[in-house]
Amino acid sequence: MSSTDLPADVPRQVAHAEVSRKPPVPTMTWVTLALMTTASVASLRAAPTMAVYGLACVFLYLVPAIVFLLPTALVSAELASGWSGGVYRWVSEGLSKPLGFLAVWCQFAMTIFYYPSLLAFVASTIAYIIDPALAANGLYTAIVIMVLYWTGVWVSSRGTKALAGLSSWGLIIGTLVPGTVLVVLGLVFLGQGNPSAAPMTSSHLLPQWTGLASLVLIVNNFLSYSGMEMNAVHVSSLKNPGKEYPKSMFLAVGLVLLIFILPALAISWVVPADKLSLTAGVMQAFQAFFSYFGVGWMTPIAAVMLIAASLGGMLTWLAGPSKGLLEISRSEGYLPPFLQKLNRFGIQQNILVTQGVVTSAIALMYALIPNVSSVYWIFSTITTQVYLIVYLLMFAAAIRLRRTKPDHPRGYRAPALVLICSVGLLSSLAALAIGFVPPSQFGSGSVWSYVLLIGGGLVILGLLIPWLFLKFRKPGWRTAAASSPPGTPTATGGAS
Repeated sequence: MSSTDLPADVPRQVAHAEVSRKPPVPTMTWVTLALMTTASVASLRAAPTMAVYGLACVFLYLVPAIVFLLPTALVSAELASGWSGGVYRWVSEGLSKPLGFLAVWCQFAMTIFYYPSLLAFVASTIAYIIDPALAANGLYTAIVIMVLYWTGVWVSSRGTKALAGLSSWGLIIGTLVPGTVLVVLGLVFLGQGNPSAAPMTSSHLLPQWTGLASLVLIVNNFLSYSGMEMNAVHVSSLKNPGKEYPKSMFLAVGLVLLIFILPALAISWVVPADKLSLTAGVMQAFQAFFSYFGVGWMTPIAAVMLIAASLGGMLTWLAGPSKGLLEISRSEGYLPPFLQKLNRFGIQQNILVTQGVVTSAIALMYALIPNVSSVYWIFSTITTQVYLIVYLLMFAAAIRLRRTKPDHPRGYRAPALVLICSVGLLSSLAALAIGFVPPSQFGSGSVWSYVLLIGGGLVILGLLIPWLFLKFRKPGWRTAAASSPPGTPTATGGAS
């Protein structure tokens, strides 16, 4: 199986997911790896969800970085340096093949809810070019999601890579430049004596405690940090992995925190929390700053930059996770033949179309539920819940592999692995539990309706469907093409 069994959690991850396994070249510096990791993890999309907490967003970003981001990075480095093939191989070797399928299925399934939330962000950004009022219009959001998703499916199904370069520039075009502009404008705004919309005193370093609901948004940060395991495949390229990899990860964590925290603070300085949209918050801040400085004409430019980066990334990684699922299913027979068929371009079109039907149905919720931010948060939470299953399995597999195969060659050994995995497991379980608590700003709705939506999405998408595939699979589901030699169109054709 190739390394393309990796998830499309975010554009930043898949830039490295499609890299073929080649003999390691021990010339990469630890600083280079840190920058690659930063590029694959950092994003502005989650900034509004933390900006509602003002100065407390620093705390809410630091906690998951310590208890989740670092354990994930260190543990995945050991697994990647010992077993090629990604999370399916790790979990299959450490636990079992069915659980390996569950892991790779969850990597794929989380994208079903991720695409609507990503494209909702794009839709709200486009609205600031046309009419900002549209950002809160559910019907408009649903239409944009479906049009953009099906356009992406059409492009991906033809194996087109013409726009692949956009993802390479995603960090610069869609993150570094607009993020820096946002922070600089915010600092100048405060420097001119304007009051911050959110209190910036030491008493606001911690989020106000109103019960579990006051900390719920921290769950979204687990998804923001996901993807560190993708870059673990490069650990063998370091000259001294044991010393250089930890340094690389600590530098990456610092850079990622700066990119996440500073723009979130800048947004909180100019947009009051009660008026902040979780989908359009970045553009709300840009519009407010540009209007204040008399350069409102720059708002559409900022929007185009964010849109280009998001769409460019989507087009390059749309087929990635489904291709990984396809390759495993063709060799192990996990999916029925209908979903294993390739089109004339060698793309798993039936999987993409089936996924598109489900995505379209989910997108309609934006038209049916009045509050766009509420729908966005529900989708983001379900995405995180499903993806957390992958990490629970990965940490458990790492502990078992260290005990059952202690002498297996590893290019890197994580220090205190059992302790690190235990911290990762407990934090992932805690995030899973907290995800069922409605966030404080959505407290007016029915708690049980929220729990049923999140729980239903997790159980059906993350557990029930893969269980049904495993229960009803037949020997004939192993396709002959699975045994084709590498490089043949039937076995390896696909878009990155």
